[in-house]
Amino acid sequence: MRMTNRISPSTLFADIKAGLVVFFVALPLCLGIALASGAPLVSGLLAGIIGGLVVGLFSGSHTSVSGPAAGLSAIVAAQILSLGSFSAFLTAVILAGLIQIALGLAKGGFIAAFFPSSVIKGLLAAIGVIIVLKQIPHLVGHDPDPEGDMSFFQPDLQTTFSELITMFGDFHLGAAIVGVASVALLMLWDNWKPLKTSLFPAPVAVVLFGIGAGLWFEQLGDPWLIKPSHLVQVPVASDLTELVELLPRPDFSQWVNPAVYTAALTLAIVASLETLLNLNAADRLDPQQRISPPSQELLAQGIGNVACGLVGGLPVTSVIIRSSVNVIAGGQTKLATIVHGALLLVSVPLIPAWLNTIPLSCLAAILLMTGMKLASPALMKQMWNEGRYQFIPFAATLTAIVFTDLLIGIVIGLVVAIGFILNSNMRRPVRRFVEKHLGGDVVHIELANQESFLNRAALSHVLAEVPHNGRVLLDAQNTDYIDPDVLDLIRDFKEQTGPARSIDVSLIGFRNEYKFDDQIQYVDYSTRELQAALTPQQVLQILKDGHERARTGRRLTRDFSRQVRATAGGQHPLAVTLSCIDSRTPVEMIFDLGLGDIFSIRVAGNITSREVLASAEYGCAVAGAKLMLVIGHTRCGAVSAAVKFLGARLTAAEATGCQHLDAIVNEIQQSAAGMTAQAASEPSSTAALTIVDAVARKNVLRVVKEIRQQSRTLDSLVHERRIAIVGAMYDVVTGGIEFLVEDGLEETGLQNTV
Repeated sequence: MRMTNRISPSTLFADIKAGLVVFFVALPLCLGIALASGAPLVSGLLAGIIGGLVVGLFSGSHTSVSGPAAGLSAIVAAQILSLGSFSAFLTAVILAGLIQIALGLAKGGFIAAFFPSSVIKGLLAAIGVIIVLKQIPHLVGHDPDPEGDMSFFQPDLQTTFSELITMFGDFHLGAAIVGVASVALLMLWDNWKPLKTSLFPAPVAVVLFGIGAGLWFEQLGDPWLIKPSHLVQVPVASDLTELVELLPRPDFSQWVNPAVYTAALTLAIVASLETLLNLNAADRLDPQQRISPPSQELLAQGIGNVACGLVGGLPVTSVIIRSSVNVIAGGQTKLATIVHGALLLVSVPLIPAWLNTIPLSCLAAILLMTGMKLASPALMKQMWNEGRYQFIPFAATLTAIVFTDLLIGIVIGLVVAIGFILNSNMRRPVRRFVEKHLGGDVVHIELANQESFLNRAALSHVLAEVPHNGRVLLDAQNTDYIDPDVLDLIRDFKEQTGPARSIDVSLIGFRNEYKFDDQIQYVDYSTRELQAALTPQQVLQILKDGHERARTGRRLTRDFSRQVRATAGGQHPLAVTLSCIDSRTPVEMIFDLGLGDIFSIRVAGNITSREVLASAEYGCAVAGAKLMLVIGHTRCGAVSAAVKFLGARLTAAEATGCQHLDAIVNEIQQSAAGMTAQAASEPSSTAALTIVDAVARKNVLRVVKEIRQQSRTLDSLVHERRIAIVGAMYDVVTGGIEFLVEDGLEETGLQNTV
């Protein structure tokens, strides 16, 4: 999908269409929110204009639309009543805007990153449900509750649900016909391809239909006539002077009133929180999934609220209803929100009489369809499938918003989400497992991402289970925060409790501010004492255990720097390995080994030679290794070459130009005798791979046998039970190892696949 970040000719038409649709929806919302807030109607319109033009200009969001917020209406009404006048309230709005500007400059938008996705999705679904429930009465002409009131408990002492019951006794025939027909028209537009692909926006068609039907019903008279109470009601001024006189003005004498500062702080905090939540939700709706800068949004909202206070408007926030309408209408850039603000600015003073012919029921139909898309069954199913830790906070947020209001519901949703996070940490505050190091078992305790004081008891219990004379590793590599109480517990265990019980306490991953140094106390490399104490059988088991860890992703925790320092003075290898140079077969990784644990001999095709035998003899007879491991692997390139040139006219050196390649190929071909006919009769790639793998296996068995035949030193060490020679095959596809032969151990013969 092409990312659209800037206004361009290709997005211009889509933004104008979306801006026009948002304008029609925003118009009654601005008026309704002002009415619900106990403020002059014109203040709601002014807030809509500034939210579109001023905030839209400074905002970094492409889809968010700002204006007067339904979530603030109860707070606005309470503050107007508390301060005694709307003029004093406007002074508080200016101060609130200045606080938001300061928050934006201080990068206070970072808090948006801490909103759980389940809460944001719950917010979107709840807004969808509320829109549907609130618009159904308006759809049939039941309009006592103003547009824009989103609270469950309404100013007219009704509730969202009681209003649905009441509407059956109070609906208007003309408005209901317009509303139901508008819904049908929108559904037809969405499902009939000629209309869906047309350039004309469906909501604009619905508005024109509503105006036309209203004018027709006016000619028919009662009961069809749609009365003014069921239409948009923009204040109409006779001239520009009267319009200016309608604008409320701030009372700057209230600067000395402490209550104004309390109101300003309340408005700033609530408006900022609602803005960040709605901004996050709008980003989730954006088909292009662009991320809006939250601190820039706070700055833009602050500038907008200062402007609102100066000209007499209600406080503004990012509004999810308008933003969702914008996205669904196809808005691409912030030009759409600017267009909607410009239309409010131009049309309210110039064509208020025409605006007042728009039935509320057709606008309710537009919002109803928007709500149904927000609260889609697909979203509910998705959250259910994500499990209870996502679904329950989502459902709690949705339910709380529907039955209270936006802000209270969000707070409840956040509390539930935080409760689940704390519960998760309490259920698994630490991860405990045992690592089998060369020096003995180590209890590895991996701390959680957030170690709060609630985790202290669980961590104390795990530490108490560490056996006397044991070893413990406290791992904070994936931990972002550790509570001081938990730090005190760790410090006490390291300095007092652990030493008193003869426990070696190792630490890794702790931040500098915690005043703990990374310190590994256990032995994680081979020492002289360890080498002397082990038998060949035990060394083989160490390799098998290491491979199992590597295969299952449970590698040991090692201190590389400490291993470098510890092995600088000498090395005491446990085994000598003869493996191929293939990049897919690093023996140290395959067996989860550390520095100094093995001598590694690598040669193409893992064949023997005087140099290989000399290295192996030195590793076992002088350096003291207890095991020699010959490890071949599947899909070996050297073996493939040996099979390919078996009986060929050209030698490997002649065919490839590699002067010394024949030395390796001829050696491996001793294990491929008799396979020429088979290779010719099975030319498919699968058959060829099977042949190569079979030759590689025979080569391992041959090399194990020849080591004893060609080296009296190693043969004597096997006879004396000081070493064993083991052959194995590594599968480069599965990562598994098959041990083929164990020469010099009590258990000999074919072994099972590890």
